[in-house]
Amino acid sequence: MKSAAETDELAPAADPTQEVILVPAFVGLGAPYWRPDARGALFGLTRATGPRELAQAALESVCFQTADLLAAMKADWREAALKTLRVDGGMANSDWTMQRLADLLGSTVDRPQIKETTALGAAYLAGLHAGFFPEPDRFLEHWRLERRFSPQMDAATRERKLAGWSAAVRRLLT
Repeated sequence: MKSAAETDELAPAADPTQEVILVPAFVGLGAPYWRPDARGALFGLTRATGPRELAQAALESVCFQTADLLAAMKADWREAALKTLRVDGGMANSDWTMQRLADLLGSTVDRPQIKETTALGAAYLAGLHAGFFPEPDRFLEHWRLERRFSPQMDAATRERKLAGWSAAVRRLLT
C-alpha cells in the first residue's frame, strides 16, 4: 500500500467469510483497558488472508476501539442510548470506516463539512479568549453536516463482530 486512502478501496473487497481481527496495541492498550504492557496481535489469519482482509481489520479496529470507549462512557451516562456520534479528523474521510462505525455502534454517525474540527476548536478557543469569536452557542451555528451514515448491519452480525473483538482483546490481555 502506498497511502492510507487505498484502504477505502481494499476493505470493501475483503472476503466476507474471513474474520480477521487486528488489536493494534503497538504501544499498549489505552482506555478503557489501560494496559501499557499489551502488544498488538492479529487473529483469524488463514492462507487466504491478503491485503484486503488486513485493510478491513485495520479500519475495523478503530471502530471496535471507539465502541469500547463509548461503552465505558455509557456506564456514566443517564441516557442509555447514543443516537448520533459526530466525527472528525483524518479517519472521517473514509466512507467505508464511517459506515462500519455506524454499523458496529448501531447509531448514526455524522461527518461535518469541516473535518478538522479539533484544529478549528483550538482556533475558536483562542479567538474566544481574544474576544474575536462569538460565544459557543453562536459558533455552533456554523457546524454543517456533510454526510450521515446510518446503521445497515443486522443485530446478529453486529453482536458476532463485537464478541469476536472482545474475545481477541481478552486473549491479548491474559
